[in-house]
Amino acid sequence: MSALTDPQPRATRRIWRKLNHNRSALVGATVVIAFVALALLAPVLPIADPTGTDWGAIRKPPSATAWMGTDELGRDVLSRMIWGARASLLAGVVSVVIAVAIGVPFGLIAGYFGGWTDSIISRVTEALLAMPFLIMAIALAAFLGPSLTNAMIAIGLSAVPVFIRLTRGQVLSVKTEDYVEGARAIGLGHVPIMTRYILPNVFPPILVQATLTIATAIIAEAALSFLGLGQQPPAPSWGSMLNTAKNFLSQAPWMAIWPGAGIFLVVMGFNLLGDGLRDALDPREN
Repeated sequence: MSALTDPQPRATRRIWRKLNHNRSALVGATVVIAFVALALLAPVLPIADPTGTDWGAIRKPPSATAWMGTDELGRDVLSRMIWGARASLLAGVVSVVIAVAIGVPFGLIAGYFGGWTDSIISRVTEALLAMPFLIMAIALAAFLGPSLTNAMIAIGLSAVPVFIRLTRGQVLSVKTEDYVEGARAIGLGHVPIMTRYILPNVFPPILVQATLTIATAIIAEAALSFLGLGQQPPAPSWGSMLNTAKNFLSQAPWMAIWPGAGIFLVVMGFNLLGDGLRDALDPREN
C-alpha cells in the first residue's frame, strides 16, 4: 500500500515547487486572491452603499471622500467596483461549474464507450463549436431573459462543448493504459473504472481549462451586462458600469477606467494562474 500512496505526496510537492518558482503564476494567484477577498468581504468593508445616490456629488473626480470618484447618479465608484467584482467572479465560477458538470460526463462517456455513442456526442459537439462562444451566450441569454442567473446559465451552456472535446480526447489516451486494462480484468464495471481510474487521471487538464474558462466567462458576463442581458441595474456590474460610462467619456473618464481596469486585471490573473497550473501539472516538465 505504501508503494501505491508514496508517489502522490511527491507529485504534490513537485507541483507546489513548480508553482512557487513560476513568477507569472504567483502574480496571477495574487491578483485572483485579492479580487476574491474583496468580493467576499464586500458586505463588511467600510464602504458606501453601492446603490445609494447623492445628487450633490454627480460625476465627481477621485478624491479623499470618493477614491475612485462618483458616477452619473453620485454613487461611489469604489463601492460599485467591489460589489461588481462579486457579480463577475460569481458568474465566472458558476458558469464554469455548469460547463464542467455537463461537459465532463458527456466527454467521459464519448471517449470511454466510443462507437455510435462517441459519434453522436462528437457530431453535436462539433456543431456547437462551429458557433462562436460569445454569440451563443448572447443568444441563450436573450432567450432566457436578462438577469445575472440567466447570464450564468447561458455562459455555462456555451462553454460545455469545450469541456466535452477536452475530456473525450484525454479519455481516449488514458483508457488504453495498463491500470485501466487491469481494472477491467478483475471485473470492475464501467462506472467504477471511469470514476476511480480514468477521471482522476484526466482531471489536471480539465482543471487548467476551467481556470482559463473562468477568465473567458468573466469577459462574457461583462459583455452581456454591457448589452443589458446580465446583472440588472441598480445592482453593480462591471459591464453595466462600462455601458453607462460610454456616455460620459469626456466628462468623467474615471467611470470607464476603473471597471475596464478591473476586468483586465482579473482576466489577466486567471490566465496567468491557468498557464502556471498547466506547466506545473504537466508530468513531462521537470
